Amino acid sequence: MIDPLAEVVTLLQPSARFSKLVFGASPWHVNRSDTGQPFYCVILEGGCRIAIDGHEPLELISGDFVLIPAAYGVAMSSLVPPSPNVETLAPIALGNNEFRLGDPDRSIDARMMAGHCSFGSPDASLLVSLLPQLVHVRGEQRLATLVQLVRDETREQRPAREVVLSRLLEVLLIEALRSAATTDAPPGLVRGLSDGRLAAAIRGMHEHPTRAWTVAELARKAALSRSAFFERFSRAVGVAPMEYLLTWRMALAKDLLRRNEGRVAEIAQRVGYGSASTFSVAFTRHVGRPPTQYAREEQAAASGT
Repeated sequence: MIDPLAEVVTLLQPSARFSKLVFGASPWHVNRSDTGQPFYCVILEGGCRIAIDGHEPLELISGDFVLIPAAYGVAMSSLVPPSPNVETLAPIALGNNEFRLGDPDRSIDARMMAGHCSFGSPDASLLVSLLPQLVHVRGEQRLATLVQLVRDETREQRPAREVVLSRLLEVLLIEALRSAATTDAPPGLVRGLSDGRLAAAIRGMHEHPTRAWTVAELARKAALSRSAFFERFSRAVGVAPMEYLLTWRMALAKDLLRRNEGRVAEIAQRVGYGSASTFSVAFTRHVGRPPTQYAREEQAAASGT
């Protein structure tokens, strides 16, 4: 059976960029800006507060895991933050990618591991749009173990290091996303897959992307009326059913074009279009470049020419 979540994560091509161990001595506060980078953090001891991209602050405790597939602004502080008029010290580098926050004369009361990964897919923003903006998981020891394995691997220059890291990050992302797969999860693919009826329709789209799906057919797959299915899908996944299908088809098409997996007409058929011209119009509207130009430029970029 096709696994939509695994397909999306695999296409993202995650790789490790940076992992650090952070010690906090209350009170402390730190801000950082990121350019849409994936960010993850696991609380190993104590707790902290975190606010991402203007969202309400979350209170994190030992065992909590946070994943932000595309972070732009991250603010973190001790559970009791410093007074607004008190300036906190900059993080102190201890070496070996370890940092200390807060007054150096105070005892450490929080320990956490944080890191960034990157997505190798040039189509990352499109794929990330299918994921929740924020994943918060509480009390999953498996996630802390996976993060520790990522950290250990980044610190050592072992054979096949990059291959191991990419596999570990794939597992980490899937584990985090499926651990958050509840009906209370933020809108996105994960929440859609947590709904058994919607999951049947989503799996259908991934298993048979070439099929001429309609909302009515997808509703039958989900054993719902057309209107109930449309509303339930849009609310859970965050996009309308046919928009999700178009997004997935374009992600597949871009991957096939980058890898030079056939002529435009062949790729059009493999992603559900009856003619190359219809596919070219849809692709150009969605991507901003005709498929032939996209393939040529992406292949040239990959070869360094």
